[in-house]
Amino acid sequence: MRGRRIILTILLAGLAAMTEGISSREPSSQDLRTGKDFLKVAVYSAEEDQKLLRLFQGLRVADVSDGMDKAGLPGVGLVDSSILPLWTDTKSFRHRFAGIAVTTRYVPTQKPHAGQKTPEEFDRWEAEFYSQYSSEPFADLIRPGTALVIDDVEEADIGSIGSFNILDWKKRGCVGVVTDARARDTDEIILQGVPLYLRGRGRGIRPGRNEIESVNKPVAIGGALVMPGDIVVADGDGVVIVPRTKAREVAGFARQVIEKDKAGRRELYKQLGLPPDRSIKK
Repeated sequence: MRGRRIILTILLAGLAAMTEGISSREPSSQDLRTGKDFLKVAVYSAEEDQKLLRLFQGLRVADVSDGMDKAGLPGVGLVDSSILPLWTDTKSFRHRFAGIAVTTRYVPTQKPHAGQKTPEEFDRWEAEFYSQYSSEPFADLIRPGTALVIDDVEEADIGSIGSFNILDWKKRGCVGVVTDARARDTDEIILQGVPLYLRGRGRGIRPGRNEIESVNKPVAIGGALVMPGDIVVADGDGVVIVPRTKAREVAGFARQVIEKDKAGRRELYKQLGLPPDRSIKK
């Protein structure tokens, strides 16, 4: 009798596991009503990130785009060409970067604006909105080599990025920022030399305009999917996103492209009597 009970217990446990598996594959309508993420997000160590980033050191967006083609991903990851660097440095290329994506998303708020208040009341309302609704929880995820990717409200005049917070992100290890929306304090950001790729300039503060929706979830920037952990490469040509699973293969192809390009241009420099510059150095 005891043996039968054991067998029955095992069968019931197996049935429960099977039911759980089916449930996970086919969510119920109730599961869907409460929200469900279908794209899984992987977590990588800082050591894994740094090893991968070394493969992309010195590669240009054009090289990486060619590498994507050779890896069977033509057109994939190319961020809309309207998202361009706020500033460029053609002497030392400080505006260029390759980083590991940390993503965040802001959405338009439905909460009312403060309206007309005394300066003191407005300051309290603004501080409360920042802390409760439009905060920056992603900042704690930034580490050396991070590329911060911000999906924001592109239609609105919101300066979600400014001279203070972008400098704080740089202090934490952020190598560059990409957004499909806007930034303000752009003169200071240029002076500070933090790489920023954006759609345009903005002015309004976040409170009363947007609020944080998610951190380190899949986002869409300029028509390109960005998964946390993907490789973000940016230069004067724009931005390209390399899927993490294809990164090593793409980097290998891209390295071949740039080495061939440099060799050819070094010869042309000699023929034209041009002094060598960093763009053709091995």
